[in-house]
Amino acid sequence: MEAELPGRNRSPEPSGDPRPSGSEPSGGGPAGHDRRPDRKGASVADIRRYGQPPGLKDRRNEEHWAGRLYMRDLSPYVAWVSLRLGFSPNQLTYLMMLSGVAAGVVVSLPVSPLWTALAGAVLIQVYLLLDCVDGEVARYLRQTSVAGVFLDRIGHYLSEVSLLIGLGFMAQGGWENGGWAELGLVAALGAALIKAETDNVVVARAKSGLPADPSGGDRALRPRSTRMALARQAASMLRFHRIIGAVELSLLILAAAVLDTLFGTDGPVVVRVLMVAVAAVAVLQTVLHLVSILASRRLK
Repeated sequence: MEAELPGRNRSPEPSGDPRPSGSEPSGGGPAGHDRRPDRKGASVADIRRYGQPPGLKDRRNEEHWAGRLYMRDLSPYVAWVSLRLGFSPNQLTYLMMLSGVAAGVVVSLPVSPLWTALAGAVLIQVYLLLDCVDGEVARYLRQTSVAGVFLDRIGHYLSEVSLLIGLGFMAQGGWENGGWAELGLVAALGAALIKAETDNVVVARAKSGLPADPSGGDRALRPRSTRMALARQAASMLRFHRIIGAVELSLLILAAAVLDTLFGTDGPVVVRVLMVAVAAVAVLQTVLHLVSILASRRLK
């Protein structure tokens, strides 16, 4: 869910949970010695043990800060309910996708921006929650799959794009054509391209017969040019790229709507300022991310 850092390649699943192909041993021993309860007999403690393996919160490039801060504490309870109700991991991922897209639609509604922004922020929190839960359920049931990774990626694409388009219509002031709506589309295109650039590193390596991850670990992610490496590090420290991420953007939209309401502005002035900033970051990030990938060793 979290937007990629400039020039940083991530595993095939962003802020949620990777679900690689095949089953995985759990409980610290071979799968044959795993005596976990069935789905209806699972406790919250069982889900934490088998669904949240050690080091899960430490995946800095994959785990969203909100997941580390509070959502991973809440998600086992929702995973427990999901197991009891018989949800499959992919069904939960579909619900995640629906929540993310619904957030963008709600934000775009031509009614009070304050309430649509609040509803959008809540839906993105549900999206983040389900993004944690689907992986925990998959790990508990040992139903991990390549299809799960694929659906998770598509869910992140759709959610970020929908929210950015919704912001454009909010800045426009309604469902009508105009410069603000078009700016939202530009920002959405930029967000999609950034993710596509990251994903296509893996595609390019696979088509060339190379492993998905380049040798050298983090060193391979660094640009070969010292100046480029310093620029990438500075951009990473500023974290300006995060404003196009679904969680951060939903909170910024809510803050902008609150300020417009408090100031009694004639039109969504603060929302429009946010729209300009988001579009500028999306375009700049698209270019910087591409240059950073080409300047690194990831395509070698």
